Amino acid sequence: MRSQVPAAAKTGLVLSGGGMRGAYEVGVILGIVAALKPGAGSPPLFRIFSGASVGAINTAYLAANAELPDHGIGRLAEVWKTLKLEDHARVRPLGLTGLKLPSLLSKAAPLGNSLLDTRALEVLVRRTVDWERMHRVIDSGRVLAVLIAALHVASGRTTMFTEHAPGMTVISTRDERRMTVVERITADHVLASAAIPLLMPTRKVGEHYYCDGGLRFNTPIAPAIRAGADRLIIVTVRHTPSVAKMNSVEAADDGRGQDLSAVFLIGKLLNALLLDPVTYDLQVLDRLNQMMEVLEQTLAPADLDRVQRVWVQNRGLPYKRLRTLVFTPSRDLGEMAGEFIRHHLRTEALKPIARYLIERAIKAAPQAEADWASYLLFDGDFATEIIAGGYADAMARKDEIRDFYAHG
Repeated sequence: MRSQVPAAAKTGLVLSGGGMRGAYEVGVILGIVAALKPGAGSPPLFRIFSGASVGAINTAYLAANAELPDHGIGRLAEVWKTLKLEDHARVRPLGLTGLKLPSLLSKAAPLGNSLLDTRALEVLVRRTVDWERMHRVIDSGRVLAVLIAALHVASGRTTMFTEHAPGMTVISTRDERRMTVVERITADHVLASAAIPLLMPTRKVGEHYYCDGGLRFNTPIAPAIRAGADRLIIVTVRHTPSVAKMNSVEAADDGRGQDLSAVFLIGKLLNALLLDPVTYDLQVLDRLNQMMEVLEQTLAPADLDRVQRVWVQNRGLPYKRLRTLVFTPSRDLGEMAGEFIRHHLRTEALKPIARYLIERAIKAAPQAEADWASYLLFDGDFATEIIAGGYADAMARKDEIRDFYAHG
């Protein structure tokens, strides 16, 4: 089968993620590759990459491997599948107090205030992504832009760190809540974007501190458009339950006052901060596309031009309708996490404090779900299950994928 990737296409890939949920994105990309079967000499599947939170890690890796027909997705999947919980489930008992252990007890570089010790994640990110190769593929124009969202801690503004090909322009936003900074993307930018506040330490980039880019900007669609994308593949990690299921959940809450544990509430808080904006962003995109389609069909060219001038005045660029292909989990990843920790999780190799906290969290969580674990359970076996789910979701839509690429 011949590759169906048009050479001139400016396909944008938008990834968000959040902790272990980022493994779902890997599964979807594996499915896209399997559906298209790109061969030697094929153009990149994606040329513009926009990432936030853990999606920023996947984004950087895929961009750095744009010289490969499959963007090296098989190796990225193996990295996720070989995660060891004992390496990443390291609790810092004094991590949120600001107290530092005496230097005699630790030769490692000090971390910022956080509950988790993330040095293993930092080593993983720095070693997995070939940063110099990413710069080369951008300089060559094979990749047009890589955009990484991170939240500037002091001001609360979302910063889009941007590295783009020579001669290319990324139009800056006019939204005062966001800003664009053009510079070489490094591991520090990506680690900052993935740093969930309190759980992970804030990261210093230049002279400023940043944390998780998904807090206010979970689905970084607009930056990909400003970078010139003519179509978008968007992978979200929020399962959208049916109305019937939501009604059944509400009916089960009979008002007697469920004993909500702290870990249950933490999971719901993470969902609210990192996932809930996704649905709204996608709804806005769909509504704008529909509105512009009607205007293009009904307005005279001069009147349509007036509308576009208003867009330029407020956004900095005219509005254009884009083809989009959106993937969302067909299964609730929190429920998958709940099943995993009850039937497959092994804690024997963990440090005593981490083992105690996880086992307490397992006992306290409701039977059906464990949203907290879907973010924090950095376990290769769990990643394998999530990746398989993403792959199945993509393969179920392989005809859509082929059509999307064949008719760009």
